[in-house]
Amino acid sequence: MAEDRRGARSGGRSSAGGGRSQGAPGRGGKPPSKGGARGGQQGRRTDWKRPEDQRDIPRTVEQSVYDGPELPADITGGELDRAVTAQLKGLPEKLAARVARHLAAAGMLVDEDPETAYQHTLAARARAPRLAVVREATGEAAYAAGHYAEALAELRAAKRMNGATAYLPIMADCHRALGRPEDALKLAKSPSVANFVPEAKAEMTLVEAGARRDLGQLDAALRTLELAPLNNKSRQPWVVRLRYAYADALVAAGREKDALAWFHRTHAIDSMELTDSAARAEDLERRIDQV
Repeated sequence: MAEDRRGARSGGRSSAGGGRSQGAPGRGGKPPSKGGARGGQQGRRTDWKRPEDQRDIPRTVEQSVYDGPELPADITGGELDRAVTAQLKGLPEKLAARVARHLAAAGMLVDEDPETAYQHTLAARARAPRLAVVREATGEAAYAAGHYAEALAELRAAKRMNGATAYLPIMADCHRALGRPEDALKLAKSPSVANFVPEAKAEMTLVEAGARRDLGQLDAALRTLELAPLNNKSRQPWVVRLRYAYADALVAAGREKDALAWFHRTHAIDSMELTDSAARAEDLERRIDQV
């Protein structure tokens, strides 16, 4: 829907190397060794507890973020796209494998459990904060989970690292969610938008139209949508969403008969039932018949 956000499709995580603060105990709760620690050596500390004796000691927030959610045994990291795994090759092998597993888990969960997906990306970021692909994944998961300020910060970081502009529609929608439609419109007018592929351009059009409606500029929102390829013959989701947004804006403008026609045109190509266009059309028909 035009006014829907991915309510939730990534961060404010610690970027301290490896997810530990300076001087903090190592993972497992065992303090760093001081001096000779070999068995029988004079001066050895015997009052330190073993990790297995500390199972009930609460983890710090930083440690919990670093550990992340439990990783399913069947997730290996091999599920990731090759372009993603290629960016992890600069990491030590074991570290790259752990980061890959968290990213793969996030990708599998982002639609059904976006908050847990976000936590997986936080764990990846704690281990590899200087990789653009990790910051991008975190920004997208934060967006899906509804953490819009964090999503904006992460996607900005990714953009600084790799110069990519594909994040602009999500960043603009984050501005909308944070009550800053003017900033969303500024991003919508970025020169790079003209070179977007049709799907990305449609996403930015939806955000721009939504920002206009946020500002009470309904006529401008309608004009924005009318300049989009509403009559495209494709049945791709982006065409469905453009048509639905236009029909919804027509309802807001009081043009119910026009809106009814566009809800029908939306339903005609919405084979995946991405919208409630059929129900909206039925409701409008009843209202029009009662007039």
